[in-house]
Amino acid sequence: MYASRADAATPLYDIAGVRRVEAQAIALLDGDGDELMLRAGAAAWRCLLGHWPQARRIVVACGPGNNGGDGYVLALHALQAGRDVTALHPAGHAPRSALARRACAAFVEAGGMALAAPDALPEADLVVDALFGIGFDGRTDAGIDALVAAIAGSGTDVLALDVPTGVSAGGGGVPGTALRATRTLQFIANHAGLSTGPALDHVGALDMAALDLPEGSFDGVTPAAWRLQAGALQALLPVRERTAHKGRAGHVLVAGGNHGMGGAALLAAEAALRAGAGLVSVATRAAHVAPLLARTPEAMAHAIEEPEDLVRLSASADVCAIGPGLGRDAWAVGMLRAALNGAHALVVDADALNLLAASPRSLPADTVLTPHPGEAARLLGKSVAEVQHDRLAAAHALCTRFGCVAVLKGAGTVVAAPGEIAWIIDAGNPGMAVGGMGDALTGVIAALRAQGLAAADAAVAGALQHAVAGDRAAGGGGSRGLLPSDLISALRYVEATP
Repeated sequence: MYASRADAATPLYDIAGVRRVEAQAIALLDGDGDELMLRAGAAAWRCLLGHWPQARRIVVACGPGNNGGDGYVLALHALQAGRDVTALHPAGHAPRSALARRACAAFVEAGGMALAAPDALPEADLVVDALFGIGFDGRTDAGIDALVAAIAGSGTDVLALDVPTGVSAGGGGVPGTALRATRTLQFIANHAGLSTGPALDHVGALDMAALDLPEGSFDGVTPAAWRLQAGALQALLPVRERTAHKGRAGHVLVAGGNHGMGGAALLAAEAALRAGAGLVSVATRAAHVAPLLARTPEAMAHAIEEPEDLVRLSASADVCAIGPGLGRDAWAVGMLRAALNGAHALVVDADALNLLAASPRSLPADTVLTPHPGEAARLLGKSVAEVQHDRLAAAHALCTRFGCVAVLKGAGTVVAAPGEIAWIIDAGNPGMAVGGMGDALTGVIAALRAQGLAAADAAVAGALQHAVAGDRAAGGGGSRGLLPSDLISALRYVEATP
């Protein structure tokens, strides 16, 4: 199904990839870098006109490099259109690159004002952020900080060119203070880092200007990730034949639900059922069997007090989802050991991940790990901030360390598999930030594995189906107060077509 995923996806590039494409494009344009800058500035001006047609007073914050040059070209278009436009550069950061100097000179020659930023930002209807783009390396100084603070404090809409200042275009991290753009116009290609993690709080609406690059500009440049949106889902889900029966739809075993945490296993089981598993069993503490059956009679509940008994149950299931509500006591340790020794395929979540972090081991390649950033940090021996600074790198590191598929949850969920380009899920909403949502995702991925999808395919399709169901559930009554059970109910409305 890898080809189907790629056919339905948008390629995303890291900084090195974008720079290589840009260099190849300039070479194909006979070395004319000015042409690309003129195209970028013109595209930015069209974007401005399309979204802020009434903006009369425009401040363009220009950095010293080529992103600043793009800003000066936009400023020239605004000046020629009769707008009141001022180009500001941070104190100590006048145009430095040859392209930026030429663009600034053309703007000034036409009568424009280009000056060091004053303490107070001029009154404006719109601020254009053309400070660094993909050139931001995390370092700032007093002049940059002062201008960024003035823009942030102005309350004015911000159009960011390529990347909002302070955001990493490669990994999605925000190492310090960053502007929150109203809209970001990417140039040349979609940037991987702007689709996941902390960057999502800063990019606003995303646009992309391809700049009509010459044919061959992308030759030999591999995407850093693929972005999947809701419209791709139906092509990724398994199609159920007219003669299907429960045996063909797979058997999921959910193992978890330690004392006081039976709800987590129940949510995973219900999600597996709603995602199409033919049979779902739950191995849990005896105290949870009756409540589980009262709520979900479709599940088969088994009281497991001796973890070794899980080996027998695992033998009859196609996949074992281990971790929801598992806990970290001796029972939990024994359950994880039994699952690792007896399951045909594994989806590992929650406390099973924490136990794995305490005693790392290589896992079968068709295992799927589903950590949130905190769990990923423990698995990798890093801080949460380090994981969030470059979520793509963290997901790949999980694959390398454990030898299997990793689903790094969160805004812009990242799915990575050994030897594959990563996938970023462009769906979901803030209402899904509530306990139990991860348990539901575990059930969905396990159900798709049981229905015959390979581990990476199930992880990608499951993460997207889970996010799309969350959006559908939020659409019925808003995202505030959204519950996992709301999402689980919405799963059944997502169908695969023959």
